[in-house]
Amino acid sequence: MGSETLNPGDPAVGVQEKGGSSSDSQDVDPGPKSEVPSDTEAAAINGDAPQKTKKSLAFHLSFIAITFLSFLFSLDATTQAVALPVIAEQLHGTTLQSFWANIGYLLCVVVTLPLYTAVSDVFGRKPTLYFGIFLFALGSLVFAIAQNMVTVVVGRVLQGIGGGGMDLMSEIIVADMTTLQERSLYLGLLAIPTAIGSILGPTLGALFTANVSWRWIGWINLPILGVSLFLIVVFLRLRPIDSSIASKLKRVDWGGSFLSLAGITLFVVPLSWANSLYPWRAWETLVPLLIGAALVFAFMMYEFKVPKQPIFPLRLFHSRTVHLTLLGNFAYGASLYSVLQYLPLFYQAVTLRTAIGAAVTLLPTSIVSVVFAVGGVIMVGVLGKGYVWAIIMYWVILTVGSGLLGLLGENSSASMLLGLPILWSSAIGALMRLLHLPLQASVSSVDDTGLVIGLLLVVRLLGGVVGLAMSSSIFNSVFEASTRHLDLMGPLAPLRDASQAVSFIPQLLNVNLPPETLDPVLQAYATAMRAIFYTMTGFSGVGLLTALFTQDVSLKRTELGRQRFEN
Repeated sequence: MGSETLNPGDPAVGVQEKGGSSSDSQDVDPGPKSEVPSDTEAAAINGDAPQKTKKSLAFHLSFIAITFLSFLFSLDATTQAVALPVIAEQLHGTTLQSFWANIGYLLCVVVTLPLYTAVSDVFGRKPTLYFGIFLFALGSLVFAIAQNMVTVVVGRVLQGIGGGGMDLMSEIIVADMTTLQERSLYLGLLAIPTAIGSILGPTLGALFTANVSWRWIGWINLPILGVSLFLIVVFLRLRPIDSSIASKLKRVDWGGSFLSLAGITLFVVPLSWANSLYPWRAWETLVPLLIGAALVFAFMMYEFKVPKQPIFPLRLFHSRTVHLTLLGNFAYGASLYSVLQYLPLFYQAVTLRTAIGAAVTLLPTSIVSVVFAVGGVIMVGVLGKGYVWAIIMYWVILTVGSGLLGLLGENSSASMLLGLPILWSSAIGALMRLLHLPLQASVSSVDDTGLVIGLLLVVRLLGGVVGLAMSSSIFNSVFEASTRHLDLMGPLAPLRDASQAVSFIPQLLNVNLPPETLDPVLQAYATAMRAIFYTMTGFSGVGLLTALFTQDVSLKRTELGRQRFEN
């Protein structure tokens, strides 16, 4: 650990959007300024980049440890859904327990991100990261040894709480370790494990479940976490925050943390079960949804007026680019999580592939997503001509690609099944990190980078929850309308309840029915999923509109984050 302590008076270097009006930045609080800037900061102010220094071995080993954590977080977000039917069957789980086991991970990530953001800015990145790693490891162990569905749910909840901290701290630490000028490279590299984890998740979940045991979904995390923790403890040396525990406790925005935790929980939980466990009009959906919305509004009012160090201070929202980029991230989250959920199910339900067969069919899509997740953001850094043009281009591709997914059907050729999703995946991969750049470049003080990353991830995951809720509602409504005239008897009787249609998909392979009976059911699945793809096309169109009115902010800033890496 380095001996230099954090100086709360580190200067903030202001930025202004190219071509933007003065109103775009007039509300910016530039923060405290020291009288004499350091050499690095002076170079940044004068527009001259300082001489690049070679990264140390400790820096690279620390970065590798962070990539492992990003991989595990994204892997666990997608592995368990494939194995859930088998888990529920073996442990005699109810529909309600299966629901919470499936959605609990993402919900816990969403609701705890604001709290992690507030705590890490006061107590430091490493203690907060350690807490997330501990909970994620504990949750993985609980999941692996579970003997009933209640224990599975508890394990997933612990993994979600810990995984949210791991993911957020990984991105914030990378931002602290790098300058804005070089960050596009490291964001691109960090996208590799994130994309690979998201894509490999369903395949690994299916392989473990079919060939070993679903419990390995939890066991596999522990040795990787051990290696990552060792590297972080030994090599990750961040500038410490020098103040007493009592002082730190007073600085945490506890009121805002409680309001955000309660408000987001009550808002997203009914969204996740609407039209799945309970109808949209049921009091079980409407009452918590309205209370949650009221608490979220109260949180925003509280943040702007009460705390001295709010979780998301008003100065973060100083420009049109910030507002538009947040809206774009919301649309991105809706498209990402919804299509990732339903595209593999499309291949299983409509083309009657196994879970592994669907993963193999989507392998080209997966590879392209990883390549563009890395190449998209690195290309911006190499060309050095701003990033808005790239964001616009990929939003266009995502909009077109989402619409083309609607052409898939039960009679689609192999080339269509393999090729059409590639366009969508190239754009979704590139935008994964490109949408970070406008927000990180827009902060008036480098010390606010961690806050703005937390804000981005909260908005993106909220978009994911809303997108999944809308997709579930659309799927159930369209599937029910498409099967209303069908005579669903015998093995197809469970499909009379549209909410059981997704869980019934694995059984379609074993239904021994003539084509004239089964084909209309497969067409109903295709029609319902097309409706989801077309809805996500609309979300992508909203994202494109936000990009058209976004302005470039210079990336030529060289100051390091508030807890910079120390050799």
